[in-house]
Amino acid sequence: MYEKTFPNKRFKHTLDFLNKHITTSETILDLGVENPFSKIMKEEGFKVLNTTGEDLDNDQAALQGEHYTVTTAFEIFEHLLNPYTVLQNIKSDKLFISIPLRLWFSPAYRSKTDMWDRHYHEFEDWQLDWLLEKTGWKIIDRQKWTNPVKKFGIRPLLRRFTNRYYIVYAEKIHNS
Repeated sequence: MYEKTFPNKRFKHTLDFLNKHITTSETILDLGVENPFSKIMKEEGFKVLNTTGEDLDNDQAALQGEHYTVTTAFEIFEHLLNPYTVLQNIKSDKLFISIPLRLWFSPAYRSKTDMWDRHYHEFEDWQLDWLLEKTGWKIIDRQKWTNPVKKFGIRPLLRRFTNRYYIVYAEKIHNS
């Protein structure tokens, strides 16, 4: 699809981070409908199942379904009103989440035409970490990176050195 190139920096960082922690023998439940990145994961040899567009705030049945060993939630949690319940209902022992970080110089994103394309949560890194801790996950690895844009102005300048994305690999804590 992309002939070993990626449409942006985020996809490359995300794929490198995934490959660092799991092998293609794992089965992934990717939260969200099939998208360009889930297609990239499949092209890289991962077995990927996607949710079908259900409202995960109200319906976590997809998390109870087929057997999977890894859950991915790339750019999903900022759209949820209730990520706490979703995290509690994930059955896999391995979890990858990436989020856009809250930018102090920019308001939360909200599409005026698409109800699904809105950010209810604009996380800071510590907020996602705390959410994972409270729902029984231990963070194994994390990374942040910037997302510079080729425009002029104060915001584009700030984007050159302000981290925009945060990715976490966590494992479920099993209490004996």
